[in-house]
Amino acid sequence: MLAFIRRLTVAAIFLTGAACASADEAVTPPEAAAIRYVIQGQMEAFKADDWDAAFAYASPGIQTRFQTPQVFSRMVTEAYQSVYRPRGVTFRKIEASAFGPTQEVFVVGPDGLSYLAYYTMERQADGTWRISGCYLVRAMDENV
Repeated sequence: MLAFIRRLTVAAIFLTGAACASADEAVTPPEAAAIRYVIQGQMEAFKADDWDAAFAYASPGIQTRFQTPQVFSRMVTEAYQSVYRPRGVTFRKIEASAFGPTQEVFVVGPDGLSYLAYYTMERQADGTWRISGCYLVRAMDENV
């Protein structure tokens, strides 16, 4: 089940990418700050188990795919423990990509293992940012 959820989330990244910025568009400092604010907001919502708030940070495509905060919560708690209950979080570089601005976040999960979480972002019609996907890669770097 975990493998299926991860594949589904990766597919969501690729499916929503077409509506995002192209790889040659630089992310400005104000955009980077707004993106970081959104990711931090979702992590704070996870910490409080406020699934309505956490779900509100997700892009419309992700919301459509998971349909309710409860379904979203099952996916996160089963497949994304390292961002759901991190021991440590460090925001690293943000870059434009074919999938939209992508924020690299170094996290240490509750099991003590390190991961790079790549958050893809989608700008909404009103100018706000939402999370369009999160892809985890096991990191060898153990330092937050």
